[in-house]
Amino acid sequence: MNGRLQRVGIGLVLLGIVFFAAGGYTLYKTQQGASALQTFSAAQNVTLSYNDQGQLVDRGETAGAEKIMSLLVNDWGYAIDKSELNPNDPVVNTAGEYMYQMATISYHTLHATTTVTFPEDVVVDGQVVTKAGDYEFVNDGRYWTGFDRTDPIQGAARDQIWTGTAHALIAELGVGSVTAAALAMGLGIAALFALVGLTVVLFGLGLVWATRAATEKVKVPVLKPAISAA
Repeated sequence: MNGRLQRVGIGLVLLGIVFFAAGGYTLYKTQQGASALQTFSAAQNVTLSYNDQGQLVDRGETAGAEKIMSLLVNDWGYAIDKSELNPNDPVVNTAGEYMYQMATISYHTLHATTTVTFPEDVVVDGQVVTKAGDYEFVNDGRYWTGFDRTDPIQGAARDQIWTGTAHALIAELGVGSVTAAALAMGLGIAALFALVGLTVVLFGLGLVWATRAATEKVKVPVLKPAISAA
């Protein structure tokens, strides 16, 4: 029985080593992805702005950054980890930083102002609905689907405010956020593999130790013949 248990223990040790190897490989690939994401953001110069006190600023003002953070946390319901916002490393490379940058572009788009120009009157069913001229349109928090396209001014303003560039940047930042979150999960999986491997190895070694051959010398008691009564 001891021999069988020892073989089971050795098998567990080998299995634990396999878990360690899987964890190491996962960690290696995760670090590769994190390095690529960092390099990609640095090449595009995608950074957050901080003041001398390490506070987030938007266009030089902390008030603007607070409004952006409010959009991200309160309106979108994103629970941001403040530790991901590092003034000493302003390059956007964490999920929280990507989400904040996405909120920055969205906030300025949601509150953008544009001028809509009609060189001629807009006529619908024989009636002038919008006269020729310039109209200043202030977006009051409308997303792409929030514009009334039956209104000529809103219909024209939508394309001028929610430009293809704005959509593309938000989409790219969304991909970056998901990628960063996946890399963080990769670190967790690597740690889990290592923990399982360590547990299995220790259990296997414990079996081998518990079933090892005894090395202690056992003293045999000396038996003396009984003395019969005379």
